[in-house]
Amino acid sequence: SSQIYPIYLPRETRTRRALLICNIEFEHLSRRDGAEVDVEGMMKLLEGLGYMVDIHRNLTSEGMATVMKDFADRKEHWTSDSTFLVFMSHGVRAGLCGTKSRGEATDILSLDTIYEKFNNKHCQALLGKPKVVIIQSCRGGNVGSTMVSYSADPAMRTPRLAHMIPAGLEDDAMCEVHLESDFGTLHSSTPDTVSWRCSVTGSIFIQHLIEQFRNHACNSDLQEIFRKVQYSFGKFPRQLPSQERTTMLRKFYLFPGH
Repeated sequence: SSQIYPIYLPRETRTRRALLICNIEFEHLSRRDGAEVDVEGMMKLLEGLGYMVDIHRNLTSEGMATVMKDFADRKEHWTSDSTFLVFMSHGVRAGLCGTKSRGEATDILSLDTIYEKFNNKHCQALLGKPKVVIIQSCRGGNVGSTMVSYSADPAMRTPRLAHMIPAGLEDDAMCEVHLESDFGTLHSSTPDTVSWRCSVTGSIFIQHLIEQFRNHACNSDLQEIFRKVQYSFGKFPRQLPSQERTTMLRKFYLFPGH
């Protein structure tokens, strides 16, 4: 179907790669105890989905940007159909904390940098292919819940977003495409709010994400799995994962085992 991202090559010959950056130790911020559990869980999940995982730990914002550029330049993307980009760190509203961060203004990786490194201008090997961004970090200091009174009024329905736009026009010399497309992003929380992590079992978001992918990757597309992750937080009102800056033009099925 033209509405589904194609899987170009058989499992034996395609070269899916994923990038995982996890900052645990910081010079001025607290240690992220339990984050190694998240790394191990995500590594196993991605390997099970057919990705070779490049893991990097404890990087400054500059180091994260360099690692992303090197990963975007990998030749394996030409014979891949997709990628996962996973980031775990302390965070602020503006982005992800590097290991030298002191807070809001120092050693912060802007989220824009992620999309710039992997957009269709700078990473043409992934042109037209899903780029799944998973971000586990706080995005501020607020608790994500509020107290409301019950009402008899029916809940407002969220309108559907119409986002299917033609990819561009072609002439006999050049092909014009969207600068940024085919991203699917899930943040661990909404803007300005904290994300919760257990020092023993790891981040609540990563736990729920792994569970939903394992249970539903066989029959659900990516954005439906994301919705299931969000729904799984229904009984934990202090945190709600958020889909943002998603530019998927088709449905992405992972087809585990194929």
